[in-house]
Amino acid sequence: MSDTVVAIDGGNSKTEVLVVSRDGVVLGASRGPGVSPQRVGVDGCVAALEEFVQEALRSGGLPAEPPFAVHTSAYLAGLDFPREEEALHKALSARGWSSTLDVGNDVLALLRAGSSDGTGVAVVCGAGINGAGFAPDGRSYRFPALGKVSGDWGGGYRLGEEALWWAVRAEDGRGPRTALESAVAEYYGASTLLDVVQGLHFEEIDAASIHGLCPLLFEVAAAGDEVAQDVVTRFAEEVSLLVAAIMRRLDLTTSAPEVILGGGVLTGVGASVIADIERRCLKVAPRAQVRVVEVNPVVGAALFGLDKLGASDDAKAALKAATQRA
Repeated sequence: MSDTVVAIDGGNSKTEVLVVSRDGVVLGASRGPGVSPQRVGVDGCVAALEEFVQEALRSGGLPAEPPFAVHTSAYLAGLDFPREEEALHKALSARGWSSTLDVGNDVLALLRAGSSDGTGVAVVCGAGINGAGFAPDGRSYRFPALGKVSGDWGGGYRLGEEALWWAVRAEDGRGPRTALESAVAEYYGASTLLDVVQGLHFEEIDAASIHGLCPLLFEVAAAGDEVAQDVVTRFAEEVSLLVAAIMRRLDLTTSAPEVILGGGVLTGVGASVIADIERRCLKVAPRAQVRVVEVNPVVGAALFGLDKLGASDDAKAALKAATQRA
């Protein structure tokens, strides 16, 4: 299809697809579960993505046979090293979706979605946490996001683990009293947290449920629980450390970089948490502009595609206006 872009944003928990025209009109859309190549393999990832893209095309009454568009813009979690990007690029190219193709890490789509010109710093926190930055002179810097092995702390799953850890220790006497004890037990519908531990151990409770404790942690903290508040404070510090490291690497501390926060965790926390992150970032770069992204990161993938097509600024502005969250 001429003058259209297939845009993909794939996090660890969900995947979004947009089909966008050159003038910034959304022609079709779809959503599915996360299909990171690190989790399902490159072949499994590509097969799932093709289904999502075909669903998006059909939703707009468009032909669902390749070629799907003139350009594909795919940004996914699990593309942390060049060899991973190259493997996915090769596999997608073989499908013949479009004449041109770009792939990259999903945090780059977040930055493009939230910043005015594609430069600045972005931190995404969903199931995991990652950060990236682009300087006006073209330099870039980002981290791998592989958990403890790459120095990460603070993704949604890890925050859920913290809530469970403190709750268990409160019940058995190894830790301080905390409202997390009763809140976590209620979340699981369990009489005791020992029951929860056994259920997780024997795989009678899905370990993925731990991620659901993350918003509970923030709720308990907002209600004044000191144990939960300490974890949330550490989280705010971790986000600001990612931002500060990137700004220093790219010499952005004396300018006014845009700092874009996104992902399910950061878009769901209260204003006080965002304010704490902003306060910490401003200590490093006093003129930084810190804000939560107002459109889904898939819009950033689409904007990268429109950049590739040489679309007008009006088209890009129209896309962002049409997809802004209510």
